[in-house]
Amino acid sequence: MTQQRPRVRWTVEGGVAQLVIDRPEARNAIDRATVFALHAALDELSAAPDLRVLILQGAGDKAFAAGADIRDLSERRAREAMLGVNARLFAAVERFPLPTIAAVRGYALGGGLELALACDIRIAADDAKLGLPEVSLGIFPAAGGTRRLPRLVGDGLARELVFTGRILDAAEAARIGLVNHVVPAADLLAEARRLAETIAKNGDLALRVAKLSLLASAQGRDSDAVELAGQALLFESPEKAERMRAFLERKRS
Repeated sequence: MTQQRPRVRWTVEGGVAQLVIDRPEARNAIDRATVFALHAALDELSAAPDLRVLILQGAGDKAFAAGADIRDLSERRAREAMLGVNARLFAAVERFPLPTIAAVRGYALGGGLELALACDIRIAADDAKLGLPEVSLGIFPAAGGTRRLPRLVGDGLARELVFTGRILDAAEAARIGLVNHVVPAADLLAEARRLAETIAKNGDLALRVAKLSLLASAQGRDSDAVELAGQALLFESPEKAERMRAFLERKRS
């Protein structure tokens, strides 16, 4: 299945969706129209039958997303800031009910990096450049960057990166835990797809419950209760019974 709308397009195959920010002429910068298009795509994909994993990527070879569209951002005032236009999108990505993978090629700066931070896993091409340079524009990464970055790289280093706005190459990003893997640029989408297909082999309900539990832990909620309730739900699921029966049969053969 292939779907296309202004600023985004996506395909679904074998339980894996590939959602593409489609503004290569603007290095996939995130303006309000892109925000709304991504919300609509996420809503539709969240209801897609048999979906297991979502890969998020940028069109072309220059950028995952070079950040928020500066022309659009320069026109926003206090009211738009309080509405959290970008923050609500990135929260929707974080809450997407199944695992998400950001496939990062080229620039992932500002809002582009905040979008990648909202994904569960980040794979970077060896040409990737990542950073939060908002302070150089007189603002700061207020769409989740100051909350999600410290969870990955630690508080001290997160403060340094936010305060300096320094841009990292892919190797340093991997060394500090900002990305999970670095691969040659030509192999990026194949590697993201390979990882997604590995995840997609697992139980649908198990993936959804695991995602909820990990999110509860990351957000400081009562993750013990979520784990217990989630496991209780899974212990009664037909999928658990079938998968364990198949495992035991393979072990006997």
